[in-house]
Amino acid sequence: MNLSLSKRGDYVVRSAICLARAYESGIPKKLRQVSAEMGVPRTFVSQILGDLVHAGLAVSTFGSKGGYRLTRPPGEVSLLQVVEAGEGPLAPEACTLGEGPCRWDAVCPLHESWSAAGETLRALLGATSLAQVVETDRAIEAGTYPVPADAHRLAARSVAVADSVHVELGAPAVAARLRSGGSWLLPHLQAASAEGEAIRLRVGPGGPAWLGKTVGVHLGEPEGTDEALVVPFAWEATGPSGLFPRFEGELRLSALDPERVELRLSGRYRPPLGAAGQVLDAAVLTRIAHATIRALLRRVARVLEEAPVEQHSRRARQPAPSSAVEGSFAAVSASSDSYPDEGTNEGRSWPTRARGAGGVDAAVTS
Repeated sequence: MNLSLSKRGDYVVRSAICLARAYESGIPKKLRQVSAEMGVPRTFVSQILGDLVHAGLAVSTFGSKGGYRLTRPPGEVSLLQVVEAGEGPLAPEACTLGEGPCRWDAVCPLHESWSAAGETLRALLGATSLAQVVETDRAIEAGTYPVPADAHRLAARSVAVADSVHVELGAPAVAARLRSGGSWLLPHLQAASAEGEAIRLRVGPGGPAWLGKTVGVHLGEPEGTDEALVVPFAWEATGPSGLFPRFEGELRLSALDPERVELRLSGRYRPPLGAAGQVLDAAVLTRIAHATIRALLRRVARVLEEAPVEQHSRRARQPAPSSAVEGSFAAVSASSDSYPDEGTNEGRSWPTRARGAGGVDAAVTS
């Protein structure tokens, strides 16, 4: 029996967790941020957050500093309220057994026990606050939460990976490039993905190569100084669930001396699963993950070292175009997406070259 949330309910709960994690900061979340951080499809994220607004759990504001935020502290929002914002009332709409013998015209034999089970579920969700869910989410993120024996996620599908590379360039120049956004990374992400795909086809399970995918990268707001900079990093290729990779982690810049820095990329990577029903060997997944991340870092080091220092400095001094405030998602060789309620006109489409100074999404279609 499937007791899981519907896809819409799933996305609503994810979005509520995202807003709850940001509540203490007082900074509203943009649509693109919720989409990138929680894996909510860009085409649905405005509808999903609209469900939370309609339920009175969130509010949206316009302007360059606008976005979505909870209407009250996470400790005052129950998980039941969040779930019902996406699923509707958690109560049977029809008799559990449906049509039956004529003696069941008024009530079926399961009515009492099924109603009691439903009320128990509602009571449990009602007693669980959104703050408790966020606390669990943070513990899972930190690796301190004990994984239950009946967990449904397969650990083999998520591979921890880390690698680093030295760049023969001063920290200020490299930091300026990282602060400028993620669009310049796209061709290197594509090439690194192709190397990982070649390994999968050679030593991993069979299945078609990636055709017609869109590679996307999200660089979060950089934190720290030019000599010690940390940038949240998310990288994915859109397509059928499970067939394309998604990497979530951080890109860390560390100055080694005035003319040299280390770039370290670490996080978790979800490799492609190949043909449905096939199980990937952990060694194969690790090989693909490390080879892909290594290929990306080498390419990034090379492109940074080949670009003149003056170019980095000039880019750092140039303000972002007014049409690119907050760095909307852009698609190269594809139609750009629209993001309502983010300090723009409703449903406004951004130029394909748009990018901002931080928290930038970009994509390219192959």
